[in-house]
Formats: sequence, C-alpha cells, structure tokens
Amino acid sequence: MHSSDSGTVHIIGAGLAGLAAAVRLTMSRRPIAIHEATMYPGGRCRTYHDQTTGMSIDNGTHLVLSGNHAALSFVTTIGSEGQLQGPPKAEFPFVDLASKAKWKLRFGDGRIPWWIFDKDRRAPQTGVADYMPLARLIWTSTDKPIGQVINCAGPMYERFIGPFLLAALNIAPREGSAKLASVLVRETLALGGKACRPLLARDGIGNAFVEPAIRYLRGRSTITFQDELLALRFAGQHVSRLEFTKQTVMLGEDDVVILAVPPYMAATFVPGLRTPSAFRGIVNAHFRIDPPNRLPPMLGIVNGTCEWIFSHPGRISVTISDADRLFDMPRMELAQTIWREVAAVAGLSETLPPWQIVRERRATFAATPEQNAMRPEAQTAWRNLFLAGDWTATGLPATLESAIRSGYRAGDLISDSLQVAA
Repeated sequence: MHSSDSGTVHIIGAGLAGLAAAVRLTMSRRPIAIHEATMYPGGRCRTYHDQTTGMSIDNGTHLVLSGNHAALSFVTTIGSEGQLQGPPKAEFPFVDLASKAKWKLRFGDGRIPWWIFDKDRRAPQTGVADYMPLARLIWTSTDKPIGQVINCAGPMYERFIGPFLLAALNIAPREGSAKLASVLVRETLALGGKACRPLLARDGIGNAFVEPAIRYLRGRSTITFQDELLALRFAGQHVSRLEFTKQTVMLGEDDVVILAVPPYMAATFVPGLRTPSAFRGIVNAHFRIDPPNRLPPMLGIVNGTCEWIFSHPGRISVTISDADRLFDMPRMELAQTIWREVAAVAGLSETLPPWQIVRERRATFAATPEQNAMRPEAQTAWRNLFLAGDWTATGLPATLESAIRSGYRAGDLISDSLQVAA
C-alpha cells in the first residue's frame, strides 16, 4: 500500500513517547498513523487486569512531580489532569527500618530553601551545612559519577538525596550521571515545593496517560495494533519503505517516520545508530488488601528491601529501583520479604495477602555518564526519520517526563520542518 499523498506521519510504537508525539502533531493537521506491535498501547506505562489477584495494577508505579511540565501539559491536553492526585504541599514521609526513626521532609514553596533551617522539616541528624554540597551537584559542568561530586554517605544522603536520586535514575546514585542528576535537581528540588509536589495516578497510570490519549487521538489519527515493524528500507537520504508483519507501506516524499521503540530495537532498524546498551531493572509488588488509614499515599523506606510504598484503594504497591539483585530470587520468597516490611510499617498481619510481582529487567537504560553519552538526538541523518523515547537525548533520566518530552521534541521538529517547507 502507499501512504497518503498529503504527507503522513507514521509513528512506530504506541508507548508514552509515541502517544505524546501523536498528540503534539494533531495541531499540524497532517494524517497520523500509529503502528503498535502488541495488542495494547502504553508500553511500560500500562494498567491491566491481573487475573491472579483480581486487581487492576500498573506494570510500573510512575511518579509525577508538579515541576514535570511536559507530563502535566500532556494530561491537560488529553483531559485527564484530574486523575493525578497528591498532597497540597510537597511532603515526603519516611521510615528507617533499621532505627525505626520516622520523619517527614516538608519543602517550602519558595526557591529559597528556608525549610532546611527547621530541624522538624529536614532529615533527622542533619544540619544546615550538610545541604550545602548539593550546590556542587546542581551546577556541575561536566558529566562524571555523582560519587565524584558529592559525598554519597551520611544522614543527609541516606535520608534525603539518595532515595530521590535512586528513584529517578534507577541506578545506585554514586555510579549515576551527575549531569542527569543536576538537571533533575534544578527542575524540581531547587525550585522549591511548588515544583516537587508528588502526584500519583490513583486509578492507574493507564487511566491517566494512556486510555485518555487513545480517546483524544480517535478521529485524529489511525492506530493499528499487532502491527510489528520488521524493517525500515532506505533510499538515499530518506526512509522509503516500512515493512510490517501484515503490510508494506511505501513512503512518499512528504511522509515522515517517528521511531518510538526501545533502544535495542531502534539499533536493529537504523544503520549505525548508537544507543544506550546497558540497562537496569525495577521490581514492583502489588498486594490486594485495604491500606490502613495510618499508611500515607506514598512512603519512603530506608534500610529495607522496599524503597517506596504506595497506598491505593484496595491495594498496596511497592517499587524497588536498581533491582537486578532481586531478579533471581524466587517469586514467593521475594513477595514474603517485601510483605514483611510492609506489614511492619503499616501494622498489618505478616500473613501474605494475594500478591503479584512484576519484574522488568530492562526498565531503563543505565544512567551512567558513559551510557548518557550514547543517547542519540531526535533528528537523524535521514531527513524523514526522527527518534522518540526516554532513551534519547532529552537531558533527563529515563522517566515518564523524559518520554513525553521526547515525543514532543520529535513532533516539534516535524512541525518546524513543515513551516520551513511552506
């Protein structure tokens, strides 16, 4: 078959980056065709019904901060901003399982961090001077491991910055990219509480980001599922043909392709494309049980296997970053280990409720300086081929915000090229 004579944008992949690109491009009025290899949209941001537990669960718990402007713009556009809920102020409760200490980080709204001068609002056993070295991280000029920029030890690191960086980078912070951490801190913590209020999709990430996007795009694009890309064919400086399992699409001069697939797949399709090649895993656990009122919507855990515990209606979920060490542990043993910690914190019985473990080995690229340097730009050497995905050079770690920005970036480049051509 031939593509549209008016110039179709073919988006390969209906994950969050591909959906964001499509949403952005609806303003261009060009035909948009989305091709998804699986039966479902969303990729790693998907809510599904788990038959084992009888619950709707996310394949990964994704946190949005109030400073994530692309993510908030996206849900506003697709009309699902009401799905994101959080406290009115930037507050983060923690429990140290080793010492049993409990505290709550409470940021001020302004950019000047007056909150660090209040011992009841900062991490316990820390003083004002402990927070000063963060300035070196914020203004680092070269990319190097975080451990070479700040001290990755002591109460301030263990009870404040370490948990945040681990969750965002999905790698032991001392090994992580200082450049990525710098952008992250500048866009959230350094802007004060107004930029780091936690927002959660209480009814599931799919209900906030995926299903509303599909509804928004209905009538504005075509979406084909189980439409797996087999090959891109090139002629000169452009992609000339898309070969799928069920169809072959011949591209015209005005047709454009956005490749929004994982990096290891993109590298097989695009000759000479350099992409991140090392990855880190994430473990998510879900338990079907009514959370007690004493359990906050989001709780940070220090000195445990758990790292973040999330309280949802009828469900308690746990996220563990940089979790490769847990992938060979038997599932029942892992579920029991996680539940014992949850039960201790929440004051619940250690009897294991119905549970599900979701382990994703290649959840994100390894956010080291070396891997960060391998991230490609959205624009490629082929004039009608663009890339999108949280693994591209967004300047951020592989987060939900990064994925949406990548889709927006690819869409904007195409829109800009249309304006130039006009």
